[in-house]
Amino acid sequence: MKVIICGAGKVGTSIAKHLVSQDNDVTVVDRSNDLIRDIREKVDLKTIIGSASNPSVLKQAGAEDADMIIAVTLQDEINMVACQMAHTFFKIPRKIARLRSEDFLNPIWRDLYNADNMPIDLIISPELEVARSIERQLKAPGAYDVVPFINDEIELLTLAIEDQCPLIDTNLKSIHQLFQENSNKERDLRASIIGISRDERLFIPKKQDTLKKGDFAFILVDKNHVKRTMNAFGLDEKPIKKIIIVGGGNIGFNLAKDLEVFHSDISVNIIENNEERAKFIADQLSNTLVLKGDGLDQNILDEANIKDTDLMLALTNDDETNIIISAVARKNNCESLILVNNSEYNKLKDVLGISKVIDPRKITVSKILKHIHKGSIETVYSIGNNQAEIIHAQALKSSKLVNKEIKDAGLPEGIKLGLVKKEGKIVIPDKSTKIDESDEVLFICMTEDLKKAEDLFKVREAY
Repeated sequence: MKVIICGAGKVGTSIAKHLVSQDNDVTVVDRSNDLIRDIREKVDLKTIIGSASNPSVLKQAGAEDADMIIAVTLQDEINMVACQMAHTFFKIPRKIARLRSEDFLNPIWRDLYNADNMPIDLIISPELEVARSIERQLKAPGAYDVVPFINDEIELLTLAIEDQCPLIDTNLKSIHQLFQENSNKERDLRASIIGISRDERLFIPKKQDTLKKGDFAFILVDKNHVKRTMNAFGLDEKPIKKIIIVGGGNIGFNLAKDLEVFHSDISVNIIENNEERAKFIADQLSNTLVLKGDGLDQNILDEANIKDTDLMLALTNDDETNIIISAVARKNNCESLILVNNSEYNKLKDVLGISKVIDPRKITVSKILKHIHKGSIETVYSIGNNQAEIIHAQALKSSKLVNKEIKDAGLPEGIKLGLVKKEGKIVIPDKSTKIDESDEVLFICMTEDLKKAEDLFKVREAY
């Protein structure tokens, strides 16, 4: 596949690394000499210095026979025009753009984005995606991330293995038996550990592997069994009833809007330092208390009733401020979740005493990558800093897995099936499980084996 990426920043670089690792033909366009030099040092690909909104630059990048353009520069307008040029002059089939402006994302303008007007096939808003990610985490307070699959019937939980986890040093075979020990099949715990991240290295665990303190476990769970799964890992967290959001930007504002609509049982306070912005969001929100002030000011925090707050969200645009807010939350015996744009801080979260970190770059990259794969792959979510992906695929008649038991399917070592939806029921597959046509399959795939995964599920032409 031939792909043009407009923008050599963190998001563009992450996507480029991922696509090049799968042997795609990738060209990156950016106006910055420094960014182009940096990406050349990290990734073996073609680069063009120039504006992605200029059709001659896109032509130089190979737009005439490109399959996809991904516009992720820092300017919304350039991203939009790049997609327009790609459509009008080069007929590039697939166009993805990152847009951040609230005005461009306003639902009243949704008719703008179609083939007759602004031909963008997929719009990614980092702020909206981060707000949704935080909202999902509020449903399972002990999880680092919660991602829905198959119309929210299955969730991917990312759990930190800490002192209170009773499963430390227990091998996966014993954990699986523990999950299934109840003889009443309706009460079997439908959860599957499909990946473990240890010292920043992600691997697919085997039966003899054990969980260690400091690990992150990636677990696919029947949505109805999330609480029981959390309890099994020693995470009996009380529901979130009150939160304080520090930072009323796009993320904080959109999160508060969603919580008012979908989680009216959660009390929300927003602290925003800019008076004009504070007034704007106060006018837009109905049941959220908006306080104008500094999120580091103890008097403001007392006014927001931090002593009775379950979670403090540091969502300002400044990483260092968010880290300090985390320390202030800890001083007030309050859990915190902070936004960081510099991924180096994520590595230091334990040293800095940070409870949870959310990285907009990772979320944006995952959202884009899920729309790139071929065949009958429905959904993709990247984990472990893009070391692997969780994939939802449908087993069609032409899929190579159909009518085979898993033990006879010849799955590569880098692929492991987690959960399968068969005839409306969620099941944990074993070696004797047969994959039937129309089964919904959720599995982990290491990045280097993604082409094999696509080959397993792709639709082959009929003879």
